[in-house]
Amino acid sequence: MTGHRTLAEKIWQDHVVRPLDDGSDLLYVDLHVLHEVNTPRAFDDLRAAGRTVRRPDLTLAVEDHNTPTGEGGREDLAGRRQRDLIRANCAGSGIRLHRLGDPDQGIVHVVVPELGLARPGMTIVCCDSHTSTLGALGVLAFGIGTGQVEHVLATQTLPIHRPDDLAVEISGVLPDSATAKDLALALIARIGTGGGRGSVIEYRGEAVRALSVEARMTLCNMSVEAGSRAGLVAVDDATVHYLRTRTGARFTDAEPRWREMRSDDGARFDHVVHLDAAQVGPRVSWGTNPAQNLPLDGRAPSRSDCATEQEWATTQRSLAYMGLRPGQPMRDVEVDTVFVGSCTNGRIEDLRETASVLSGRKVADGVRMLIVAGSAAVRRQAVAEGLDRVFSVAGADFRPGAGCSMCCALNEDRLAPGERAASTSNRNFEGRQGKGSRTHLVSPRVAAATAVTGRITTPQDL
Repeated sequence: MTGHRTLAEKIWQDHVVRPLDDGSDLLYVDLHVLHEVNTPRAFDDLRAAGRTVRRPDLTLAVEDHNTPTGEGGREDLAGRRQRDLIRANCAGSGIRLHRLGDPDQGIVHVVVPELGLARPGMTIVCCDSHTSTLGALGVLAFGIGTGQVEHVLATQTLPIHRPDDLAVEISGVLPDSATAKDLALALIARIGTGGGRGSVIEYRGEAVRALSVEARMTLCNMSVEAGSRAGLVAVDDATVHYLRTRTGARFTDAEPRWREMRSDDGARFDHVVHLDAAQVGPRVSWGTNPAQNLPLDGRAPSRSDCATEQEWATTQRSLAYMGLRPGQPMRDVEVDTVFVGSCTNGRIEDLRETASVLSGRKVADGVRMLIVAGSAAVRRQAVAEGLDRVFSVAGADFRPGAGCSMCCALNEDRLAPGERAASTSNRNFEGRQGKGSRTHLVSPRVAAATAVTGRITTPQDL
């Protein structure tokens, strides 16, 4: 408990109930969050074992993945069944649930910080890998599996091995043309989808401190696309200001403790990666995993870009799926759909950036632009600021509902086979946005500019 500790180490040690014989720790969980996918089995197993939810007051549920976002659209019957189950399970266990139509409903990783429930030094788990988003607030937050969900429901603890510490030092000043999404993509391209495996990433440096808290959430959200367990950013003035607007005077006394949530000077990390923010510009994915991305003014890879035959074979498969030619300029790639939303880029700052590009412009003929707020609160704020009028005049479809939407291709929000999208979501796997769909990961700014021209474009090109 002494010496120079990393931020992850501080939070971990503060929550160890006891070490276990296999070298793991029994970790106390401050907040357990659920959504309608992946949880029915956990409740079934809990009942089969004759157990109940130990701390319903430290458990929160939302409906987000299988929530329809349009009016009168097609609804997934399996999704309706999942919502029925989580409603029954929460009602029977005394768990607070933000269901479809609730003013606080939305994507779990957007709703939790909005409600002031994520505070520095906490441990938060959820049956969703992108729980890492909350690390932007100095929270050790990560996804867990169905069996682990049952364990936390029954005990409010989790047996788990402590991950390594990976420092990502981002120096320099991020150009005006680039965003936190571009930083995340640049890092993943650098270290690969397994570069952070077995680690908690702490984002550090001048460029990180200059980001807003919502932009830091985007960075931490994408941590899992590099294979890491979680992402973290140390608490600073921006963090405290954000928390004050959500938690109010009730937690004023906690501020000194919050400010301790940073790595000690001299703390040693297991691994360190350096990145120069000044060298990062707008980026776009070309392939079928998030590491397969490049600067937007680049070209799809050719044989000369691959070090080995195996790498070239993998590249060829990705290019074939995406319908791209080796060496094809990314600015020549035309899209059918543009999606702005998800837990990566569905917050109010993301919608503001989208509106700033669309203002005074029109979505190109033949292009469908879908904008889905990350929460009902985000949508209300967008309407209050008049962003909805900007979207409407531009010809974009600003959905009345909030949720995961096209990020995971549920309900009516999906691509048809062969359709191509510029998407602000986090994953571009084969079929991620619909069977046979083709996804290009981009920032909200690039998404909006692409909607205007119908091909991969930056706002500067306009």
